[in-house]
Amino acid sequence: MGLVIAVSGLPAAGKGEFAAILESRGIPVRSMGDMVRAEVRARGIPEAPQVFGEIATQLRAEHGDDVLAHRLTEAVNHLLMDNPIVLIEGLRGTAEREVFVDSWNDKFLVVAVTASKGLRFERVQSRARSEDGDLSDLEKRDAREAGWGLDVIIAEADITFPNESNLEDLESSVSAWLNTL
Repeated sequence: MGLVIAVSGLPAAGKGEFAAILESRGIPVRSMGDMVRAEVRARGIPEAPQVFGEIATQLRAEHGDDVLAHRLTEAVNHLLMDNPIVLIEGLRGTAEREVFVDSWNDKFLVVAVTASKGLRFERVQSRARSEDGDLSDLEKRDAREAGWGLDVIIAEADITFPNESNLEDLESSVSAWLNTL
C-alpha cells in the first residue's frame, strides 16, 4: 500500500501551494475544500464568504464531523492502486484524521503548513476567492475550524512547514522532504 499525506493549516497558510508542489511531481491531490465548494454549487447557493463555512458546518451537523473523510476515503484508495503517494489537501478536523488513521494506519502522515495571521490575510486579499472576505471573516474561519480540531491537528502534525517567506523557500523545503520519502 502507498502513502497518504494530508496537509493541514489555517486558511491561506499555504495548503494549496503545498498541494501544487506535490502535484507538480505527479502526486495526485484530492481537496476537501473542493468537496465543500462542489456541494455549494450542487445546491445552487450563491458563493459568498460565509456560505462555504455554513455548508461545511451543516454537512458535519447532518452527517457527522467525519463526513468529508468518509466520502474521500474510497477515492483515495482507488488512487493508491496506481500511485505510491496520494495527497489530501485540507484536513481540518480530528474526526477526519481518525477516519484516515483507521484507513491507512502507519501509511498516513499529517503535514501542517503554518503562517502568521497578518501574512495569511495578505494572501487572502491577493487571491480573491469567493470564500474569502475581510479580516473578520478570516478570524471567524480560524475560530470555526479550530472548533473542528484544526488547532490540535496542526499541533500534532508529523511535520510542519513554516510558510512565512516566499514560494521558492516553501518549494525548496518541501522538495527536500519529499526526497527523503
